[in-house]
Amino acid sequence: MNDNKQKAVRTAYLSIFGNMALAFAKGIAGYFGNSYALIADAIESATDVFSSVLVLFGIRYSSKPADENHPYGHGRAEALVTFAVVGFLLVSATIIAYESIHNIVTPHKTPEKFTLIVLGAIVIIKEIFYRIVSKKSDDVNSSSLKADAWHHRSDAITSAMAFIGISIAIIFGPGYETADDWAALLASFFIIYNAYMIFRPALGEILDEHLYEDVILQIRGIAKTVEGVIDTEKCFVRKTGMTYLVDLHLTVDGEITVTKGHEIAHRLKDAIQHHIPEVADVLIHIEPNP
Repeated sequence: MNDNKQKAVRTAYLSIFGNMALAFAKGIAGYFGNSYALIADAIESATDVFSSVLVLFGIRYSSKPADENHPYGHGRAEALVTFAVVGFLLVSATIIAYESIHNIVTPHKTPEKFTLIVLGAIVIIKEIFYRIVSKKSDDVNSSSLKADAWHHRSDAITSAMAFIGISIAIIFGPGYETADDWAALLASFFIIYNAYMIFRPALGEILDEHLYEDVILQIRGIAKTVEGVIDTEKCFVRKTGMTYLVDLHLTVDGEITVTKGHEIAHRLKDAIQHHIPEVADVLIHIEPNP
């Protein structure tokens, strides 16, 4: 899992420095281009920097090994960090919505044409970031990285909405100056929706919700290949950080010795962890077959 941790850390750094550069570029272009939608994008990217720093902290902390006070490890810290990331999303959406409404009722100049070039580039860059971070989050099984990926996707959406709004303002001219502000307001609702999509699985992780049927099916399949295993009964999977904890009821021949049953359980545990490296521990309960 150390390799996964390093991948996650490198991906978090990519998000941090990428968001810093884009926040600066958006802010400058928005200020000189008379576009609040672009400035709103800069605000979101600035909050993304802080949320990405939180993700980095969560990855490092959740990867700490188990100790006397934390026998199951520190993995749940990652889900808590995900909640904080959702908080940043909601704050940025609120700021964008408030300022958009303010600008809608306040006369201002039509955005400059060059802001469309900036926004087009940002949409492409942010979508690339989303795909990179999302793939890495799947590779290392990280909920906080998945949240960070959705930050990039929400940024791409707000930039796309700003592109549409500014295009309308430029094409239709006087009277349509607030089109990019309406676009920013609409984008804030997309951000709130994305926040919910990030929050829901993290909440399920904290509450040990039944979310990992695919892992359970894989475990049952592996069990069938281990000599001495007759069947599997209850199988519960909990996610903690980037790893899983498994509780499994195993059926073996009721006539074998305790020692033999113990050996079968260990062989199965080794097989599961070999085929599913993300499994940190397997607690096996032996059931005798009548």
